[in-house]
Amino acid sequence: MAQDYSFQHFNVHFPADSPYVAHVEINRAKKMNAFFEAMWLELGQIFARLSEDPAVRAIVLTGAGEKAFTAGLDVQAASEGSILSSGTEGDPARKATHIRRHVAEFQNCISSVEKCEKPVIVAMHGFSFGLAIDISVAADVRLCSRDVKFAVKEVDIGLAADIGTLSRLPKVVGNFGWVKDVALTARIFGAEEALRVGFVSGVYDSKQETVSAALKMASLIASKSPVAVQGTKEILNYSRDHTVQDGLRYTGVWNSAALQTNDVSSALLSGIQKRTPTFEKL
Repeated sequence: MAQDYSFQHFNVHFPADSPYVAHVEINRAKKMNAFFEAMWLELGQIFARLSEDPAVRAIVLTGAGEKAFTAGLDVQAASEGSILSSGTEGDPARKATHIRRHVAEFQNCISSVEKCEKPVIVAMHGFSFGLAIDISVAADVRLCSRDVKFAVKEVDIGLAADIGTLSRLPKVVGNFGWVKDVALTARIFGAEEALRVGFVSGVYDSKQETVSAALKMASLIASKSPVAVQGTKEILNYSRDHTVQDGLRYTGVWNSAALQTNDVSSALLSGIQKRTPTFEKL
């Protein structure tokens, strides 16, 4: 790759047998891939760069080690440098402004997964708590291993989840009652329940099989027209948050430009000629 993707807390590599696919791995297995501030800042940087990399068309996100995709927020690290304990002598309005800015920065880093122009597939295993849910609902497709343990854990540490779960999870599963159940109780739920409610779209017997399935899906997506794939993700995300008429109007405006691509004729001709199409980088 032309770009340098060296990061302290993440591995980013490009499988030789999966052209145009990037594999991002959370790399803090000794701490169950728990996040602290430097990690979410790196996550934002990685996905911002992958979004604009013309050599990337699909992304897989996994966690290192066998125990956890991520156990969520590193509570010990958070307690040692808590945003709540800084600036305690300021007046409440100024302290609130400081906290709000910090939360917004954290939210933006996780939202970089959703904002990424390339589809993101998350392959989860083991403990997938708290921030794991925030990250995964910002992704496009969620897969998991049979041993996974999910939980929206924030009420157990005295706060309402504030990095995306409460805003995105109801739209992912389309079931407010179930979301309130897991968010208010912080109970652990497994792969079969996650599949039943539509939180994940596939369950596999092991972490290795889950990652392999994610890479296979990413390779299939990467074989498609990058213009069409980018437009599909953009329009689906827009339509999720707007009315049907708004979505139709936006689709018309988007495709008035996108339909002029050479990818359309290339795809149609390859279908007629029964060959695999090739597409230029985007």
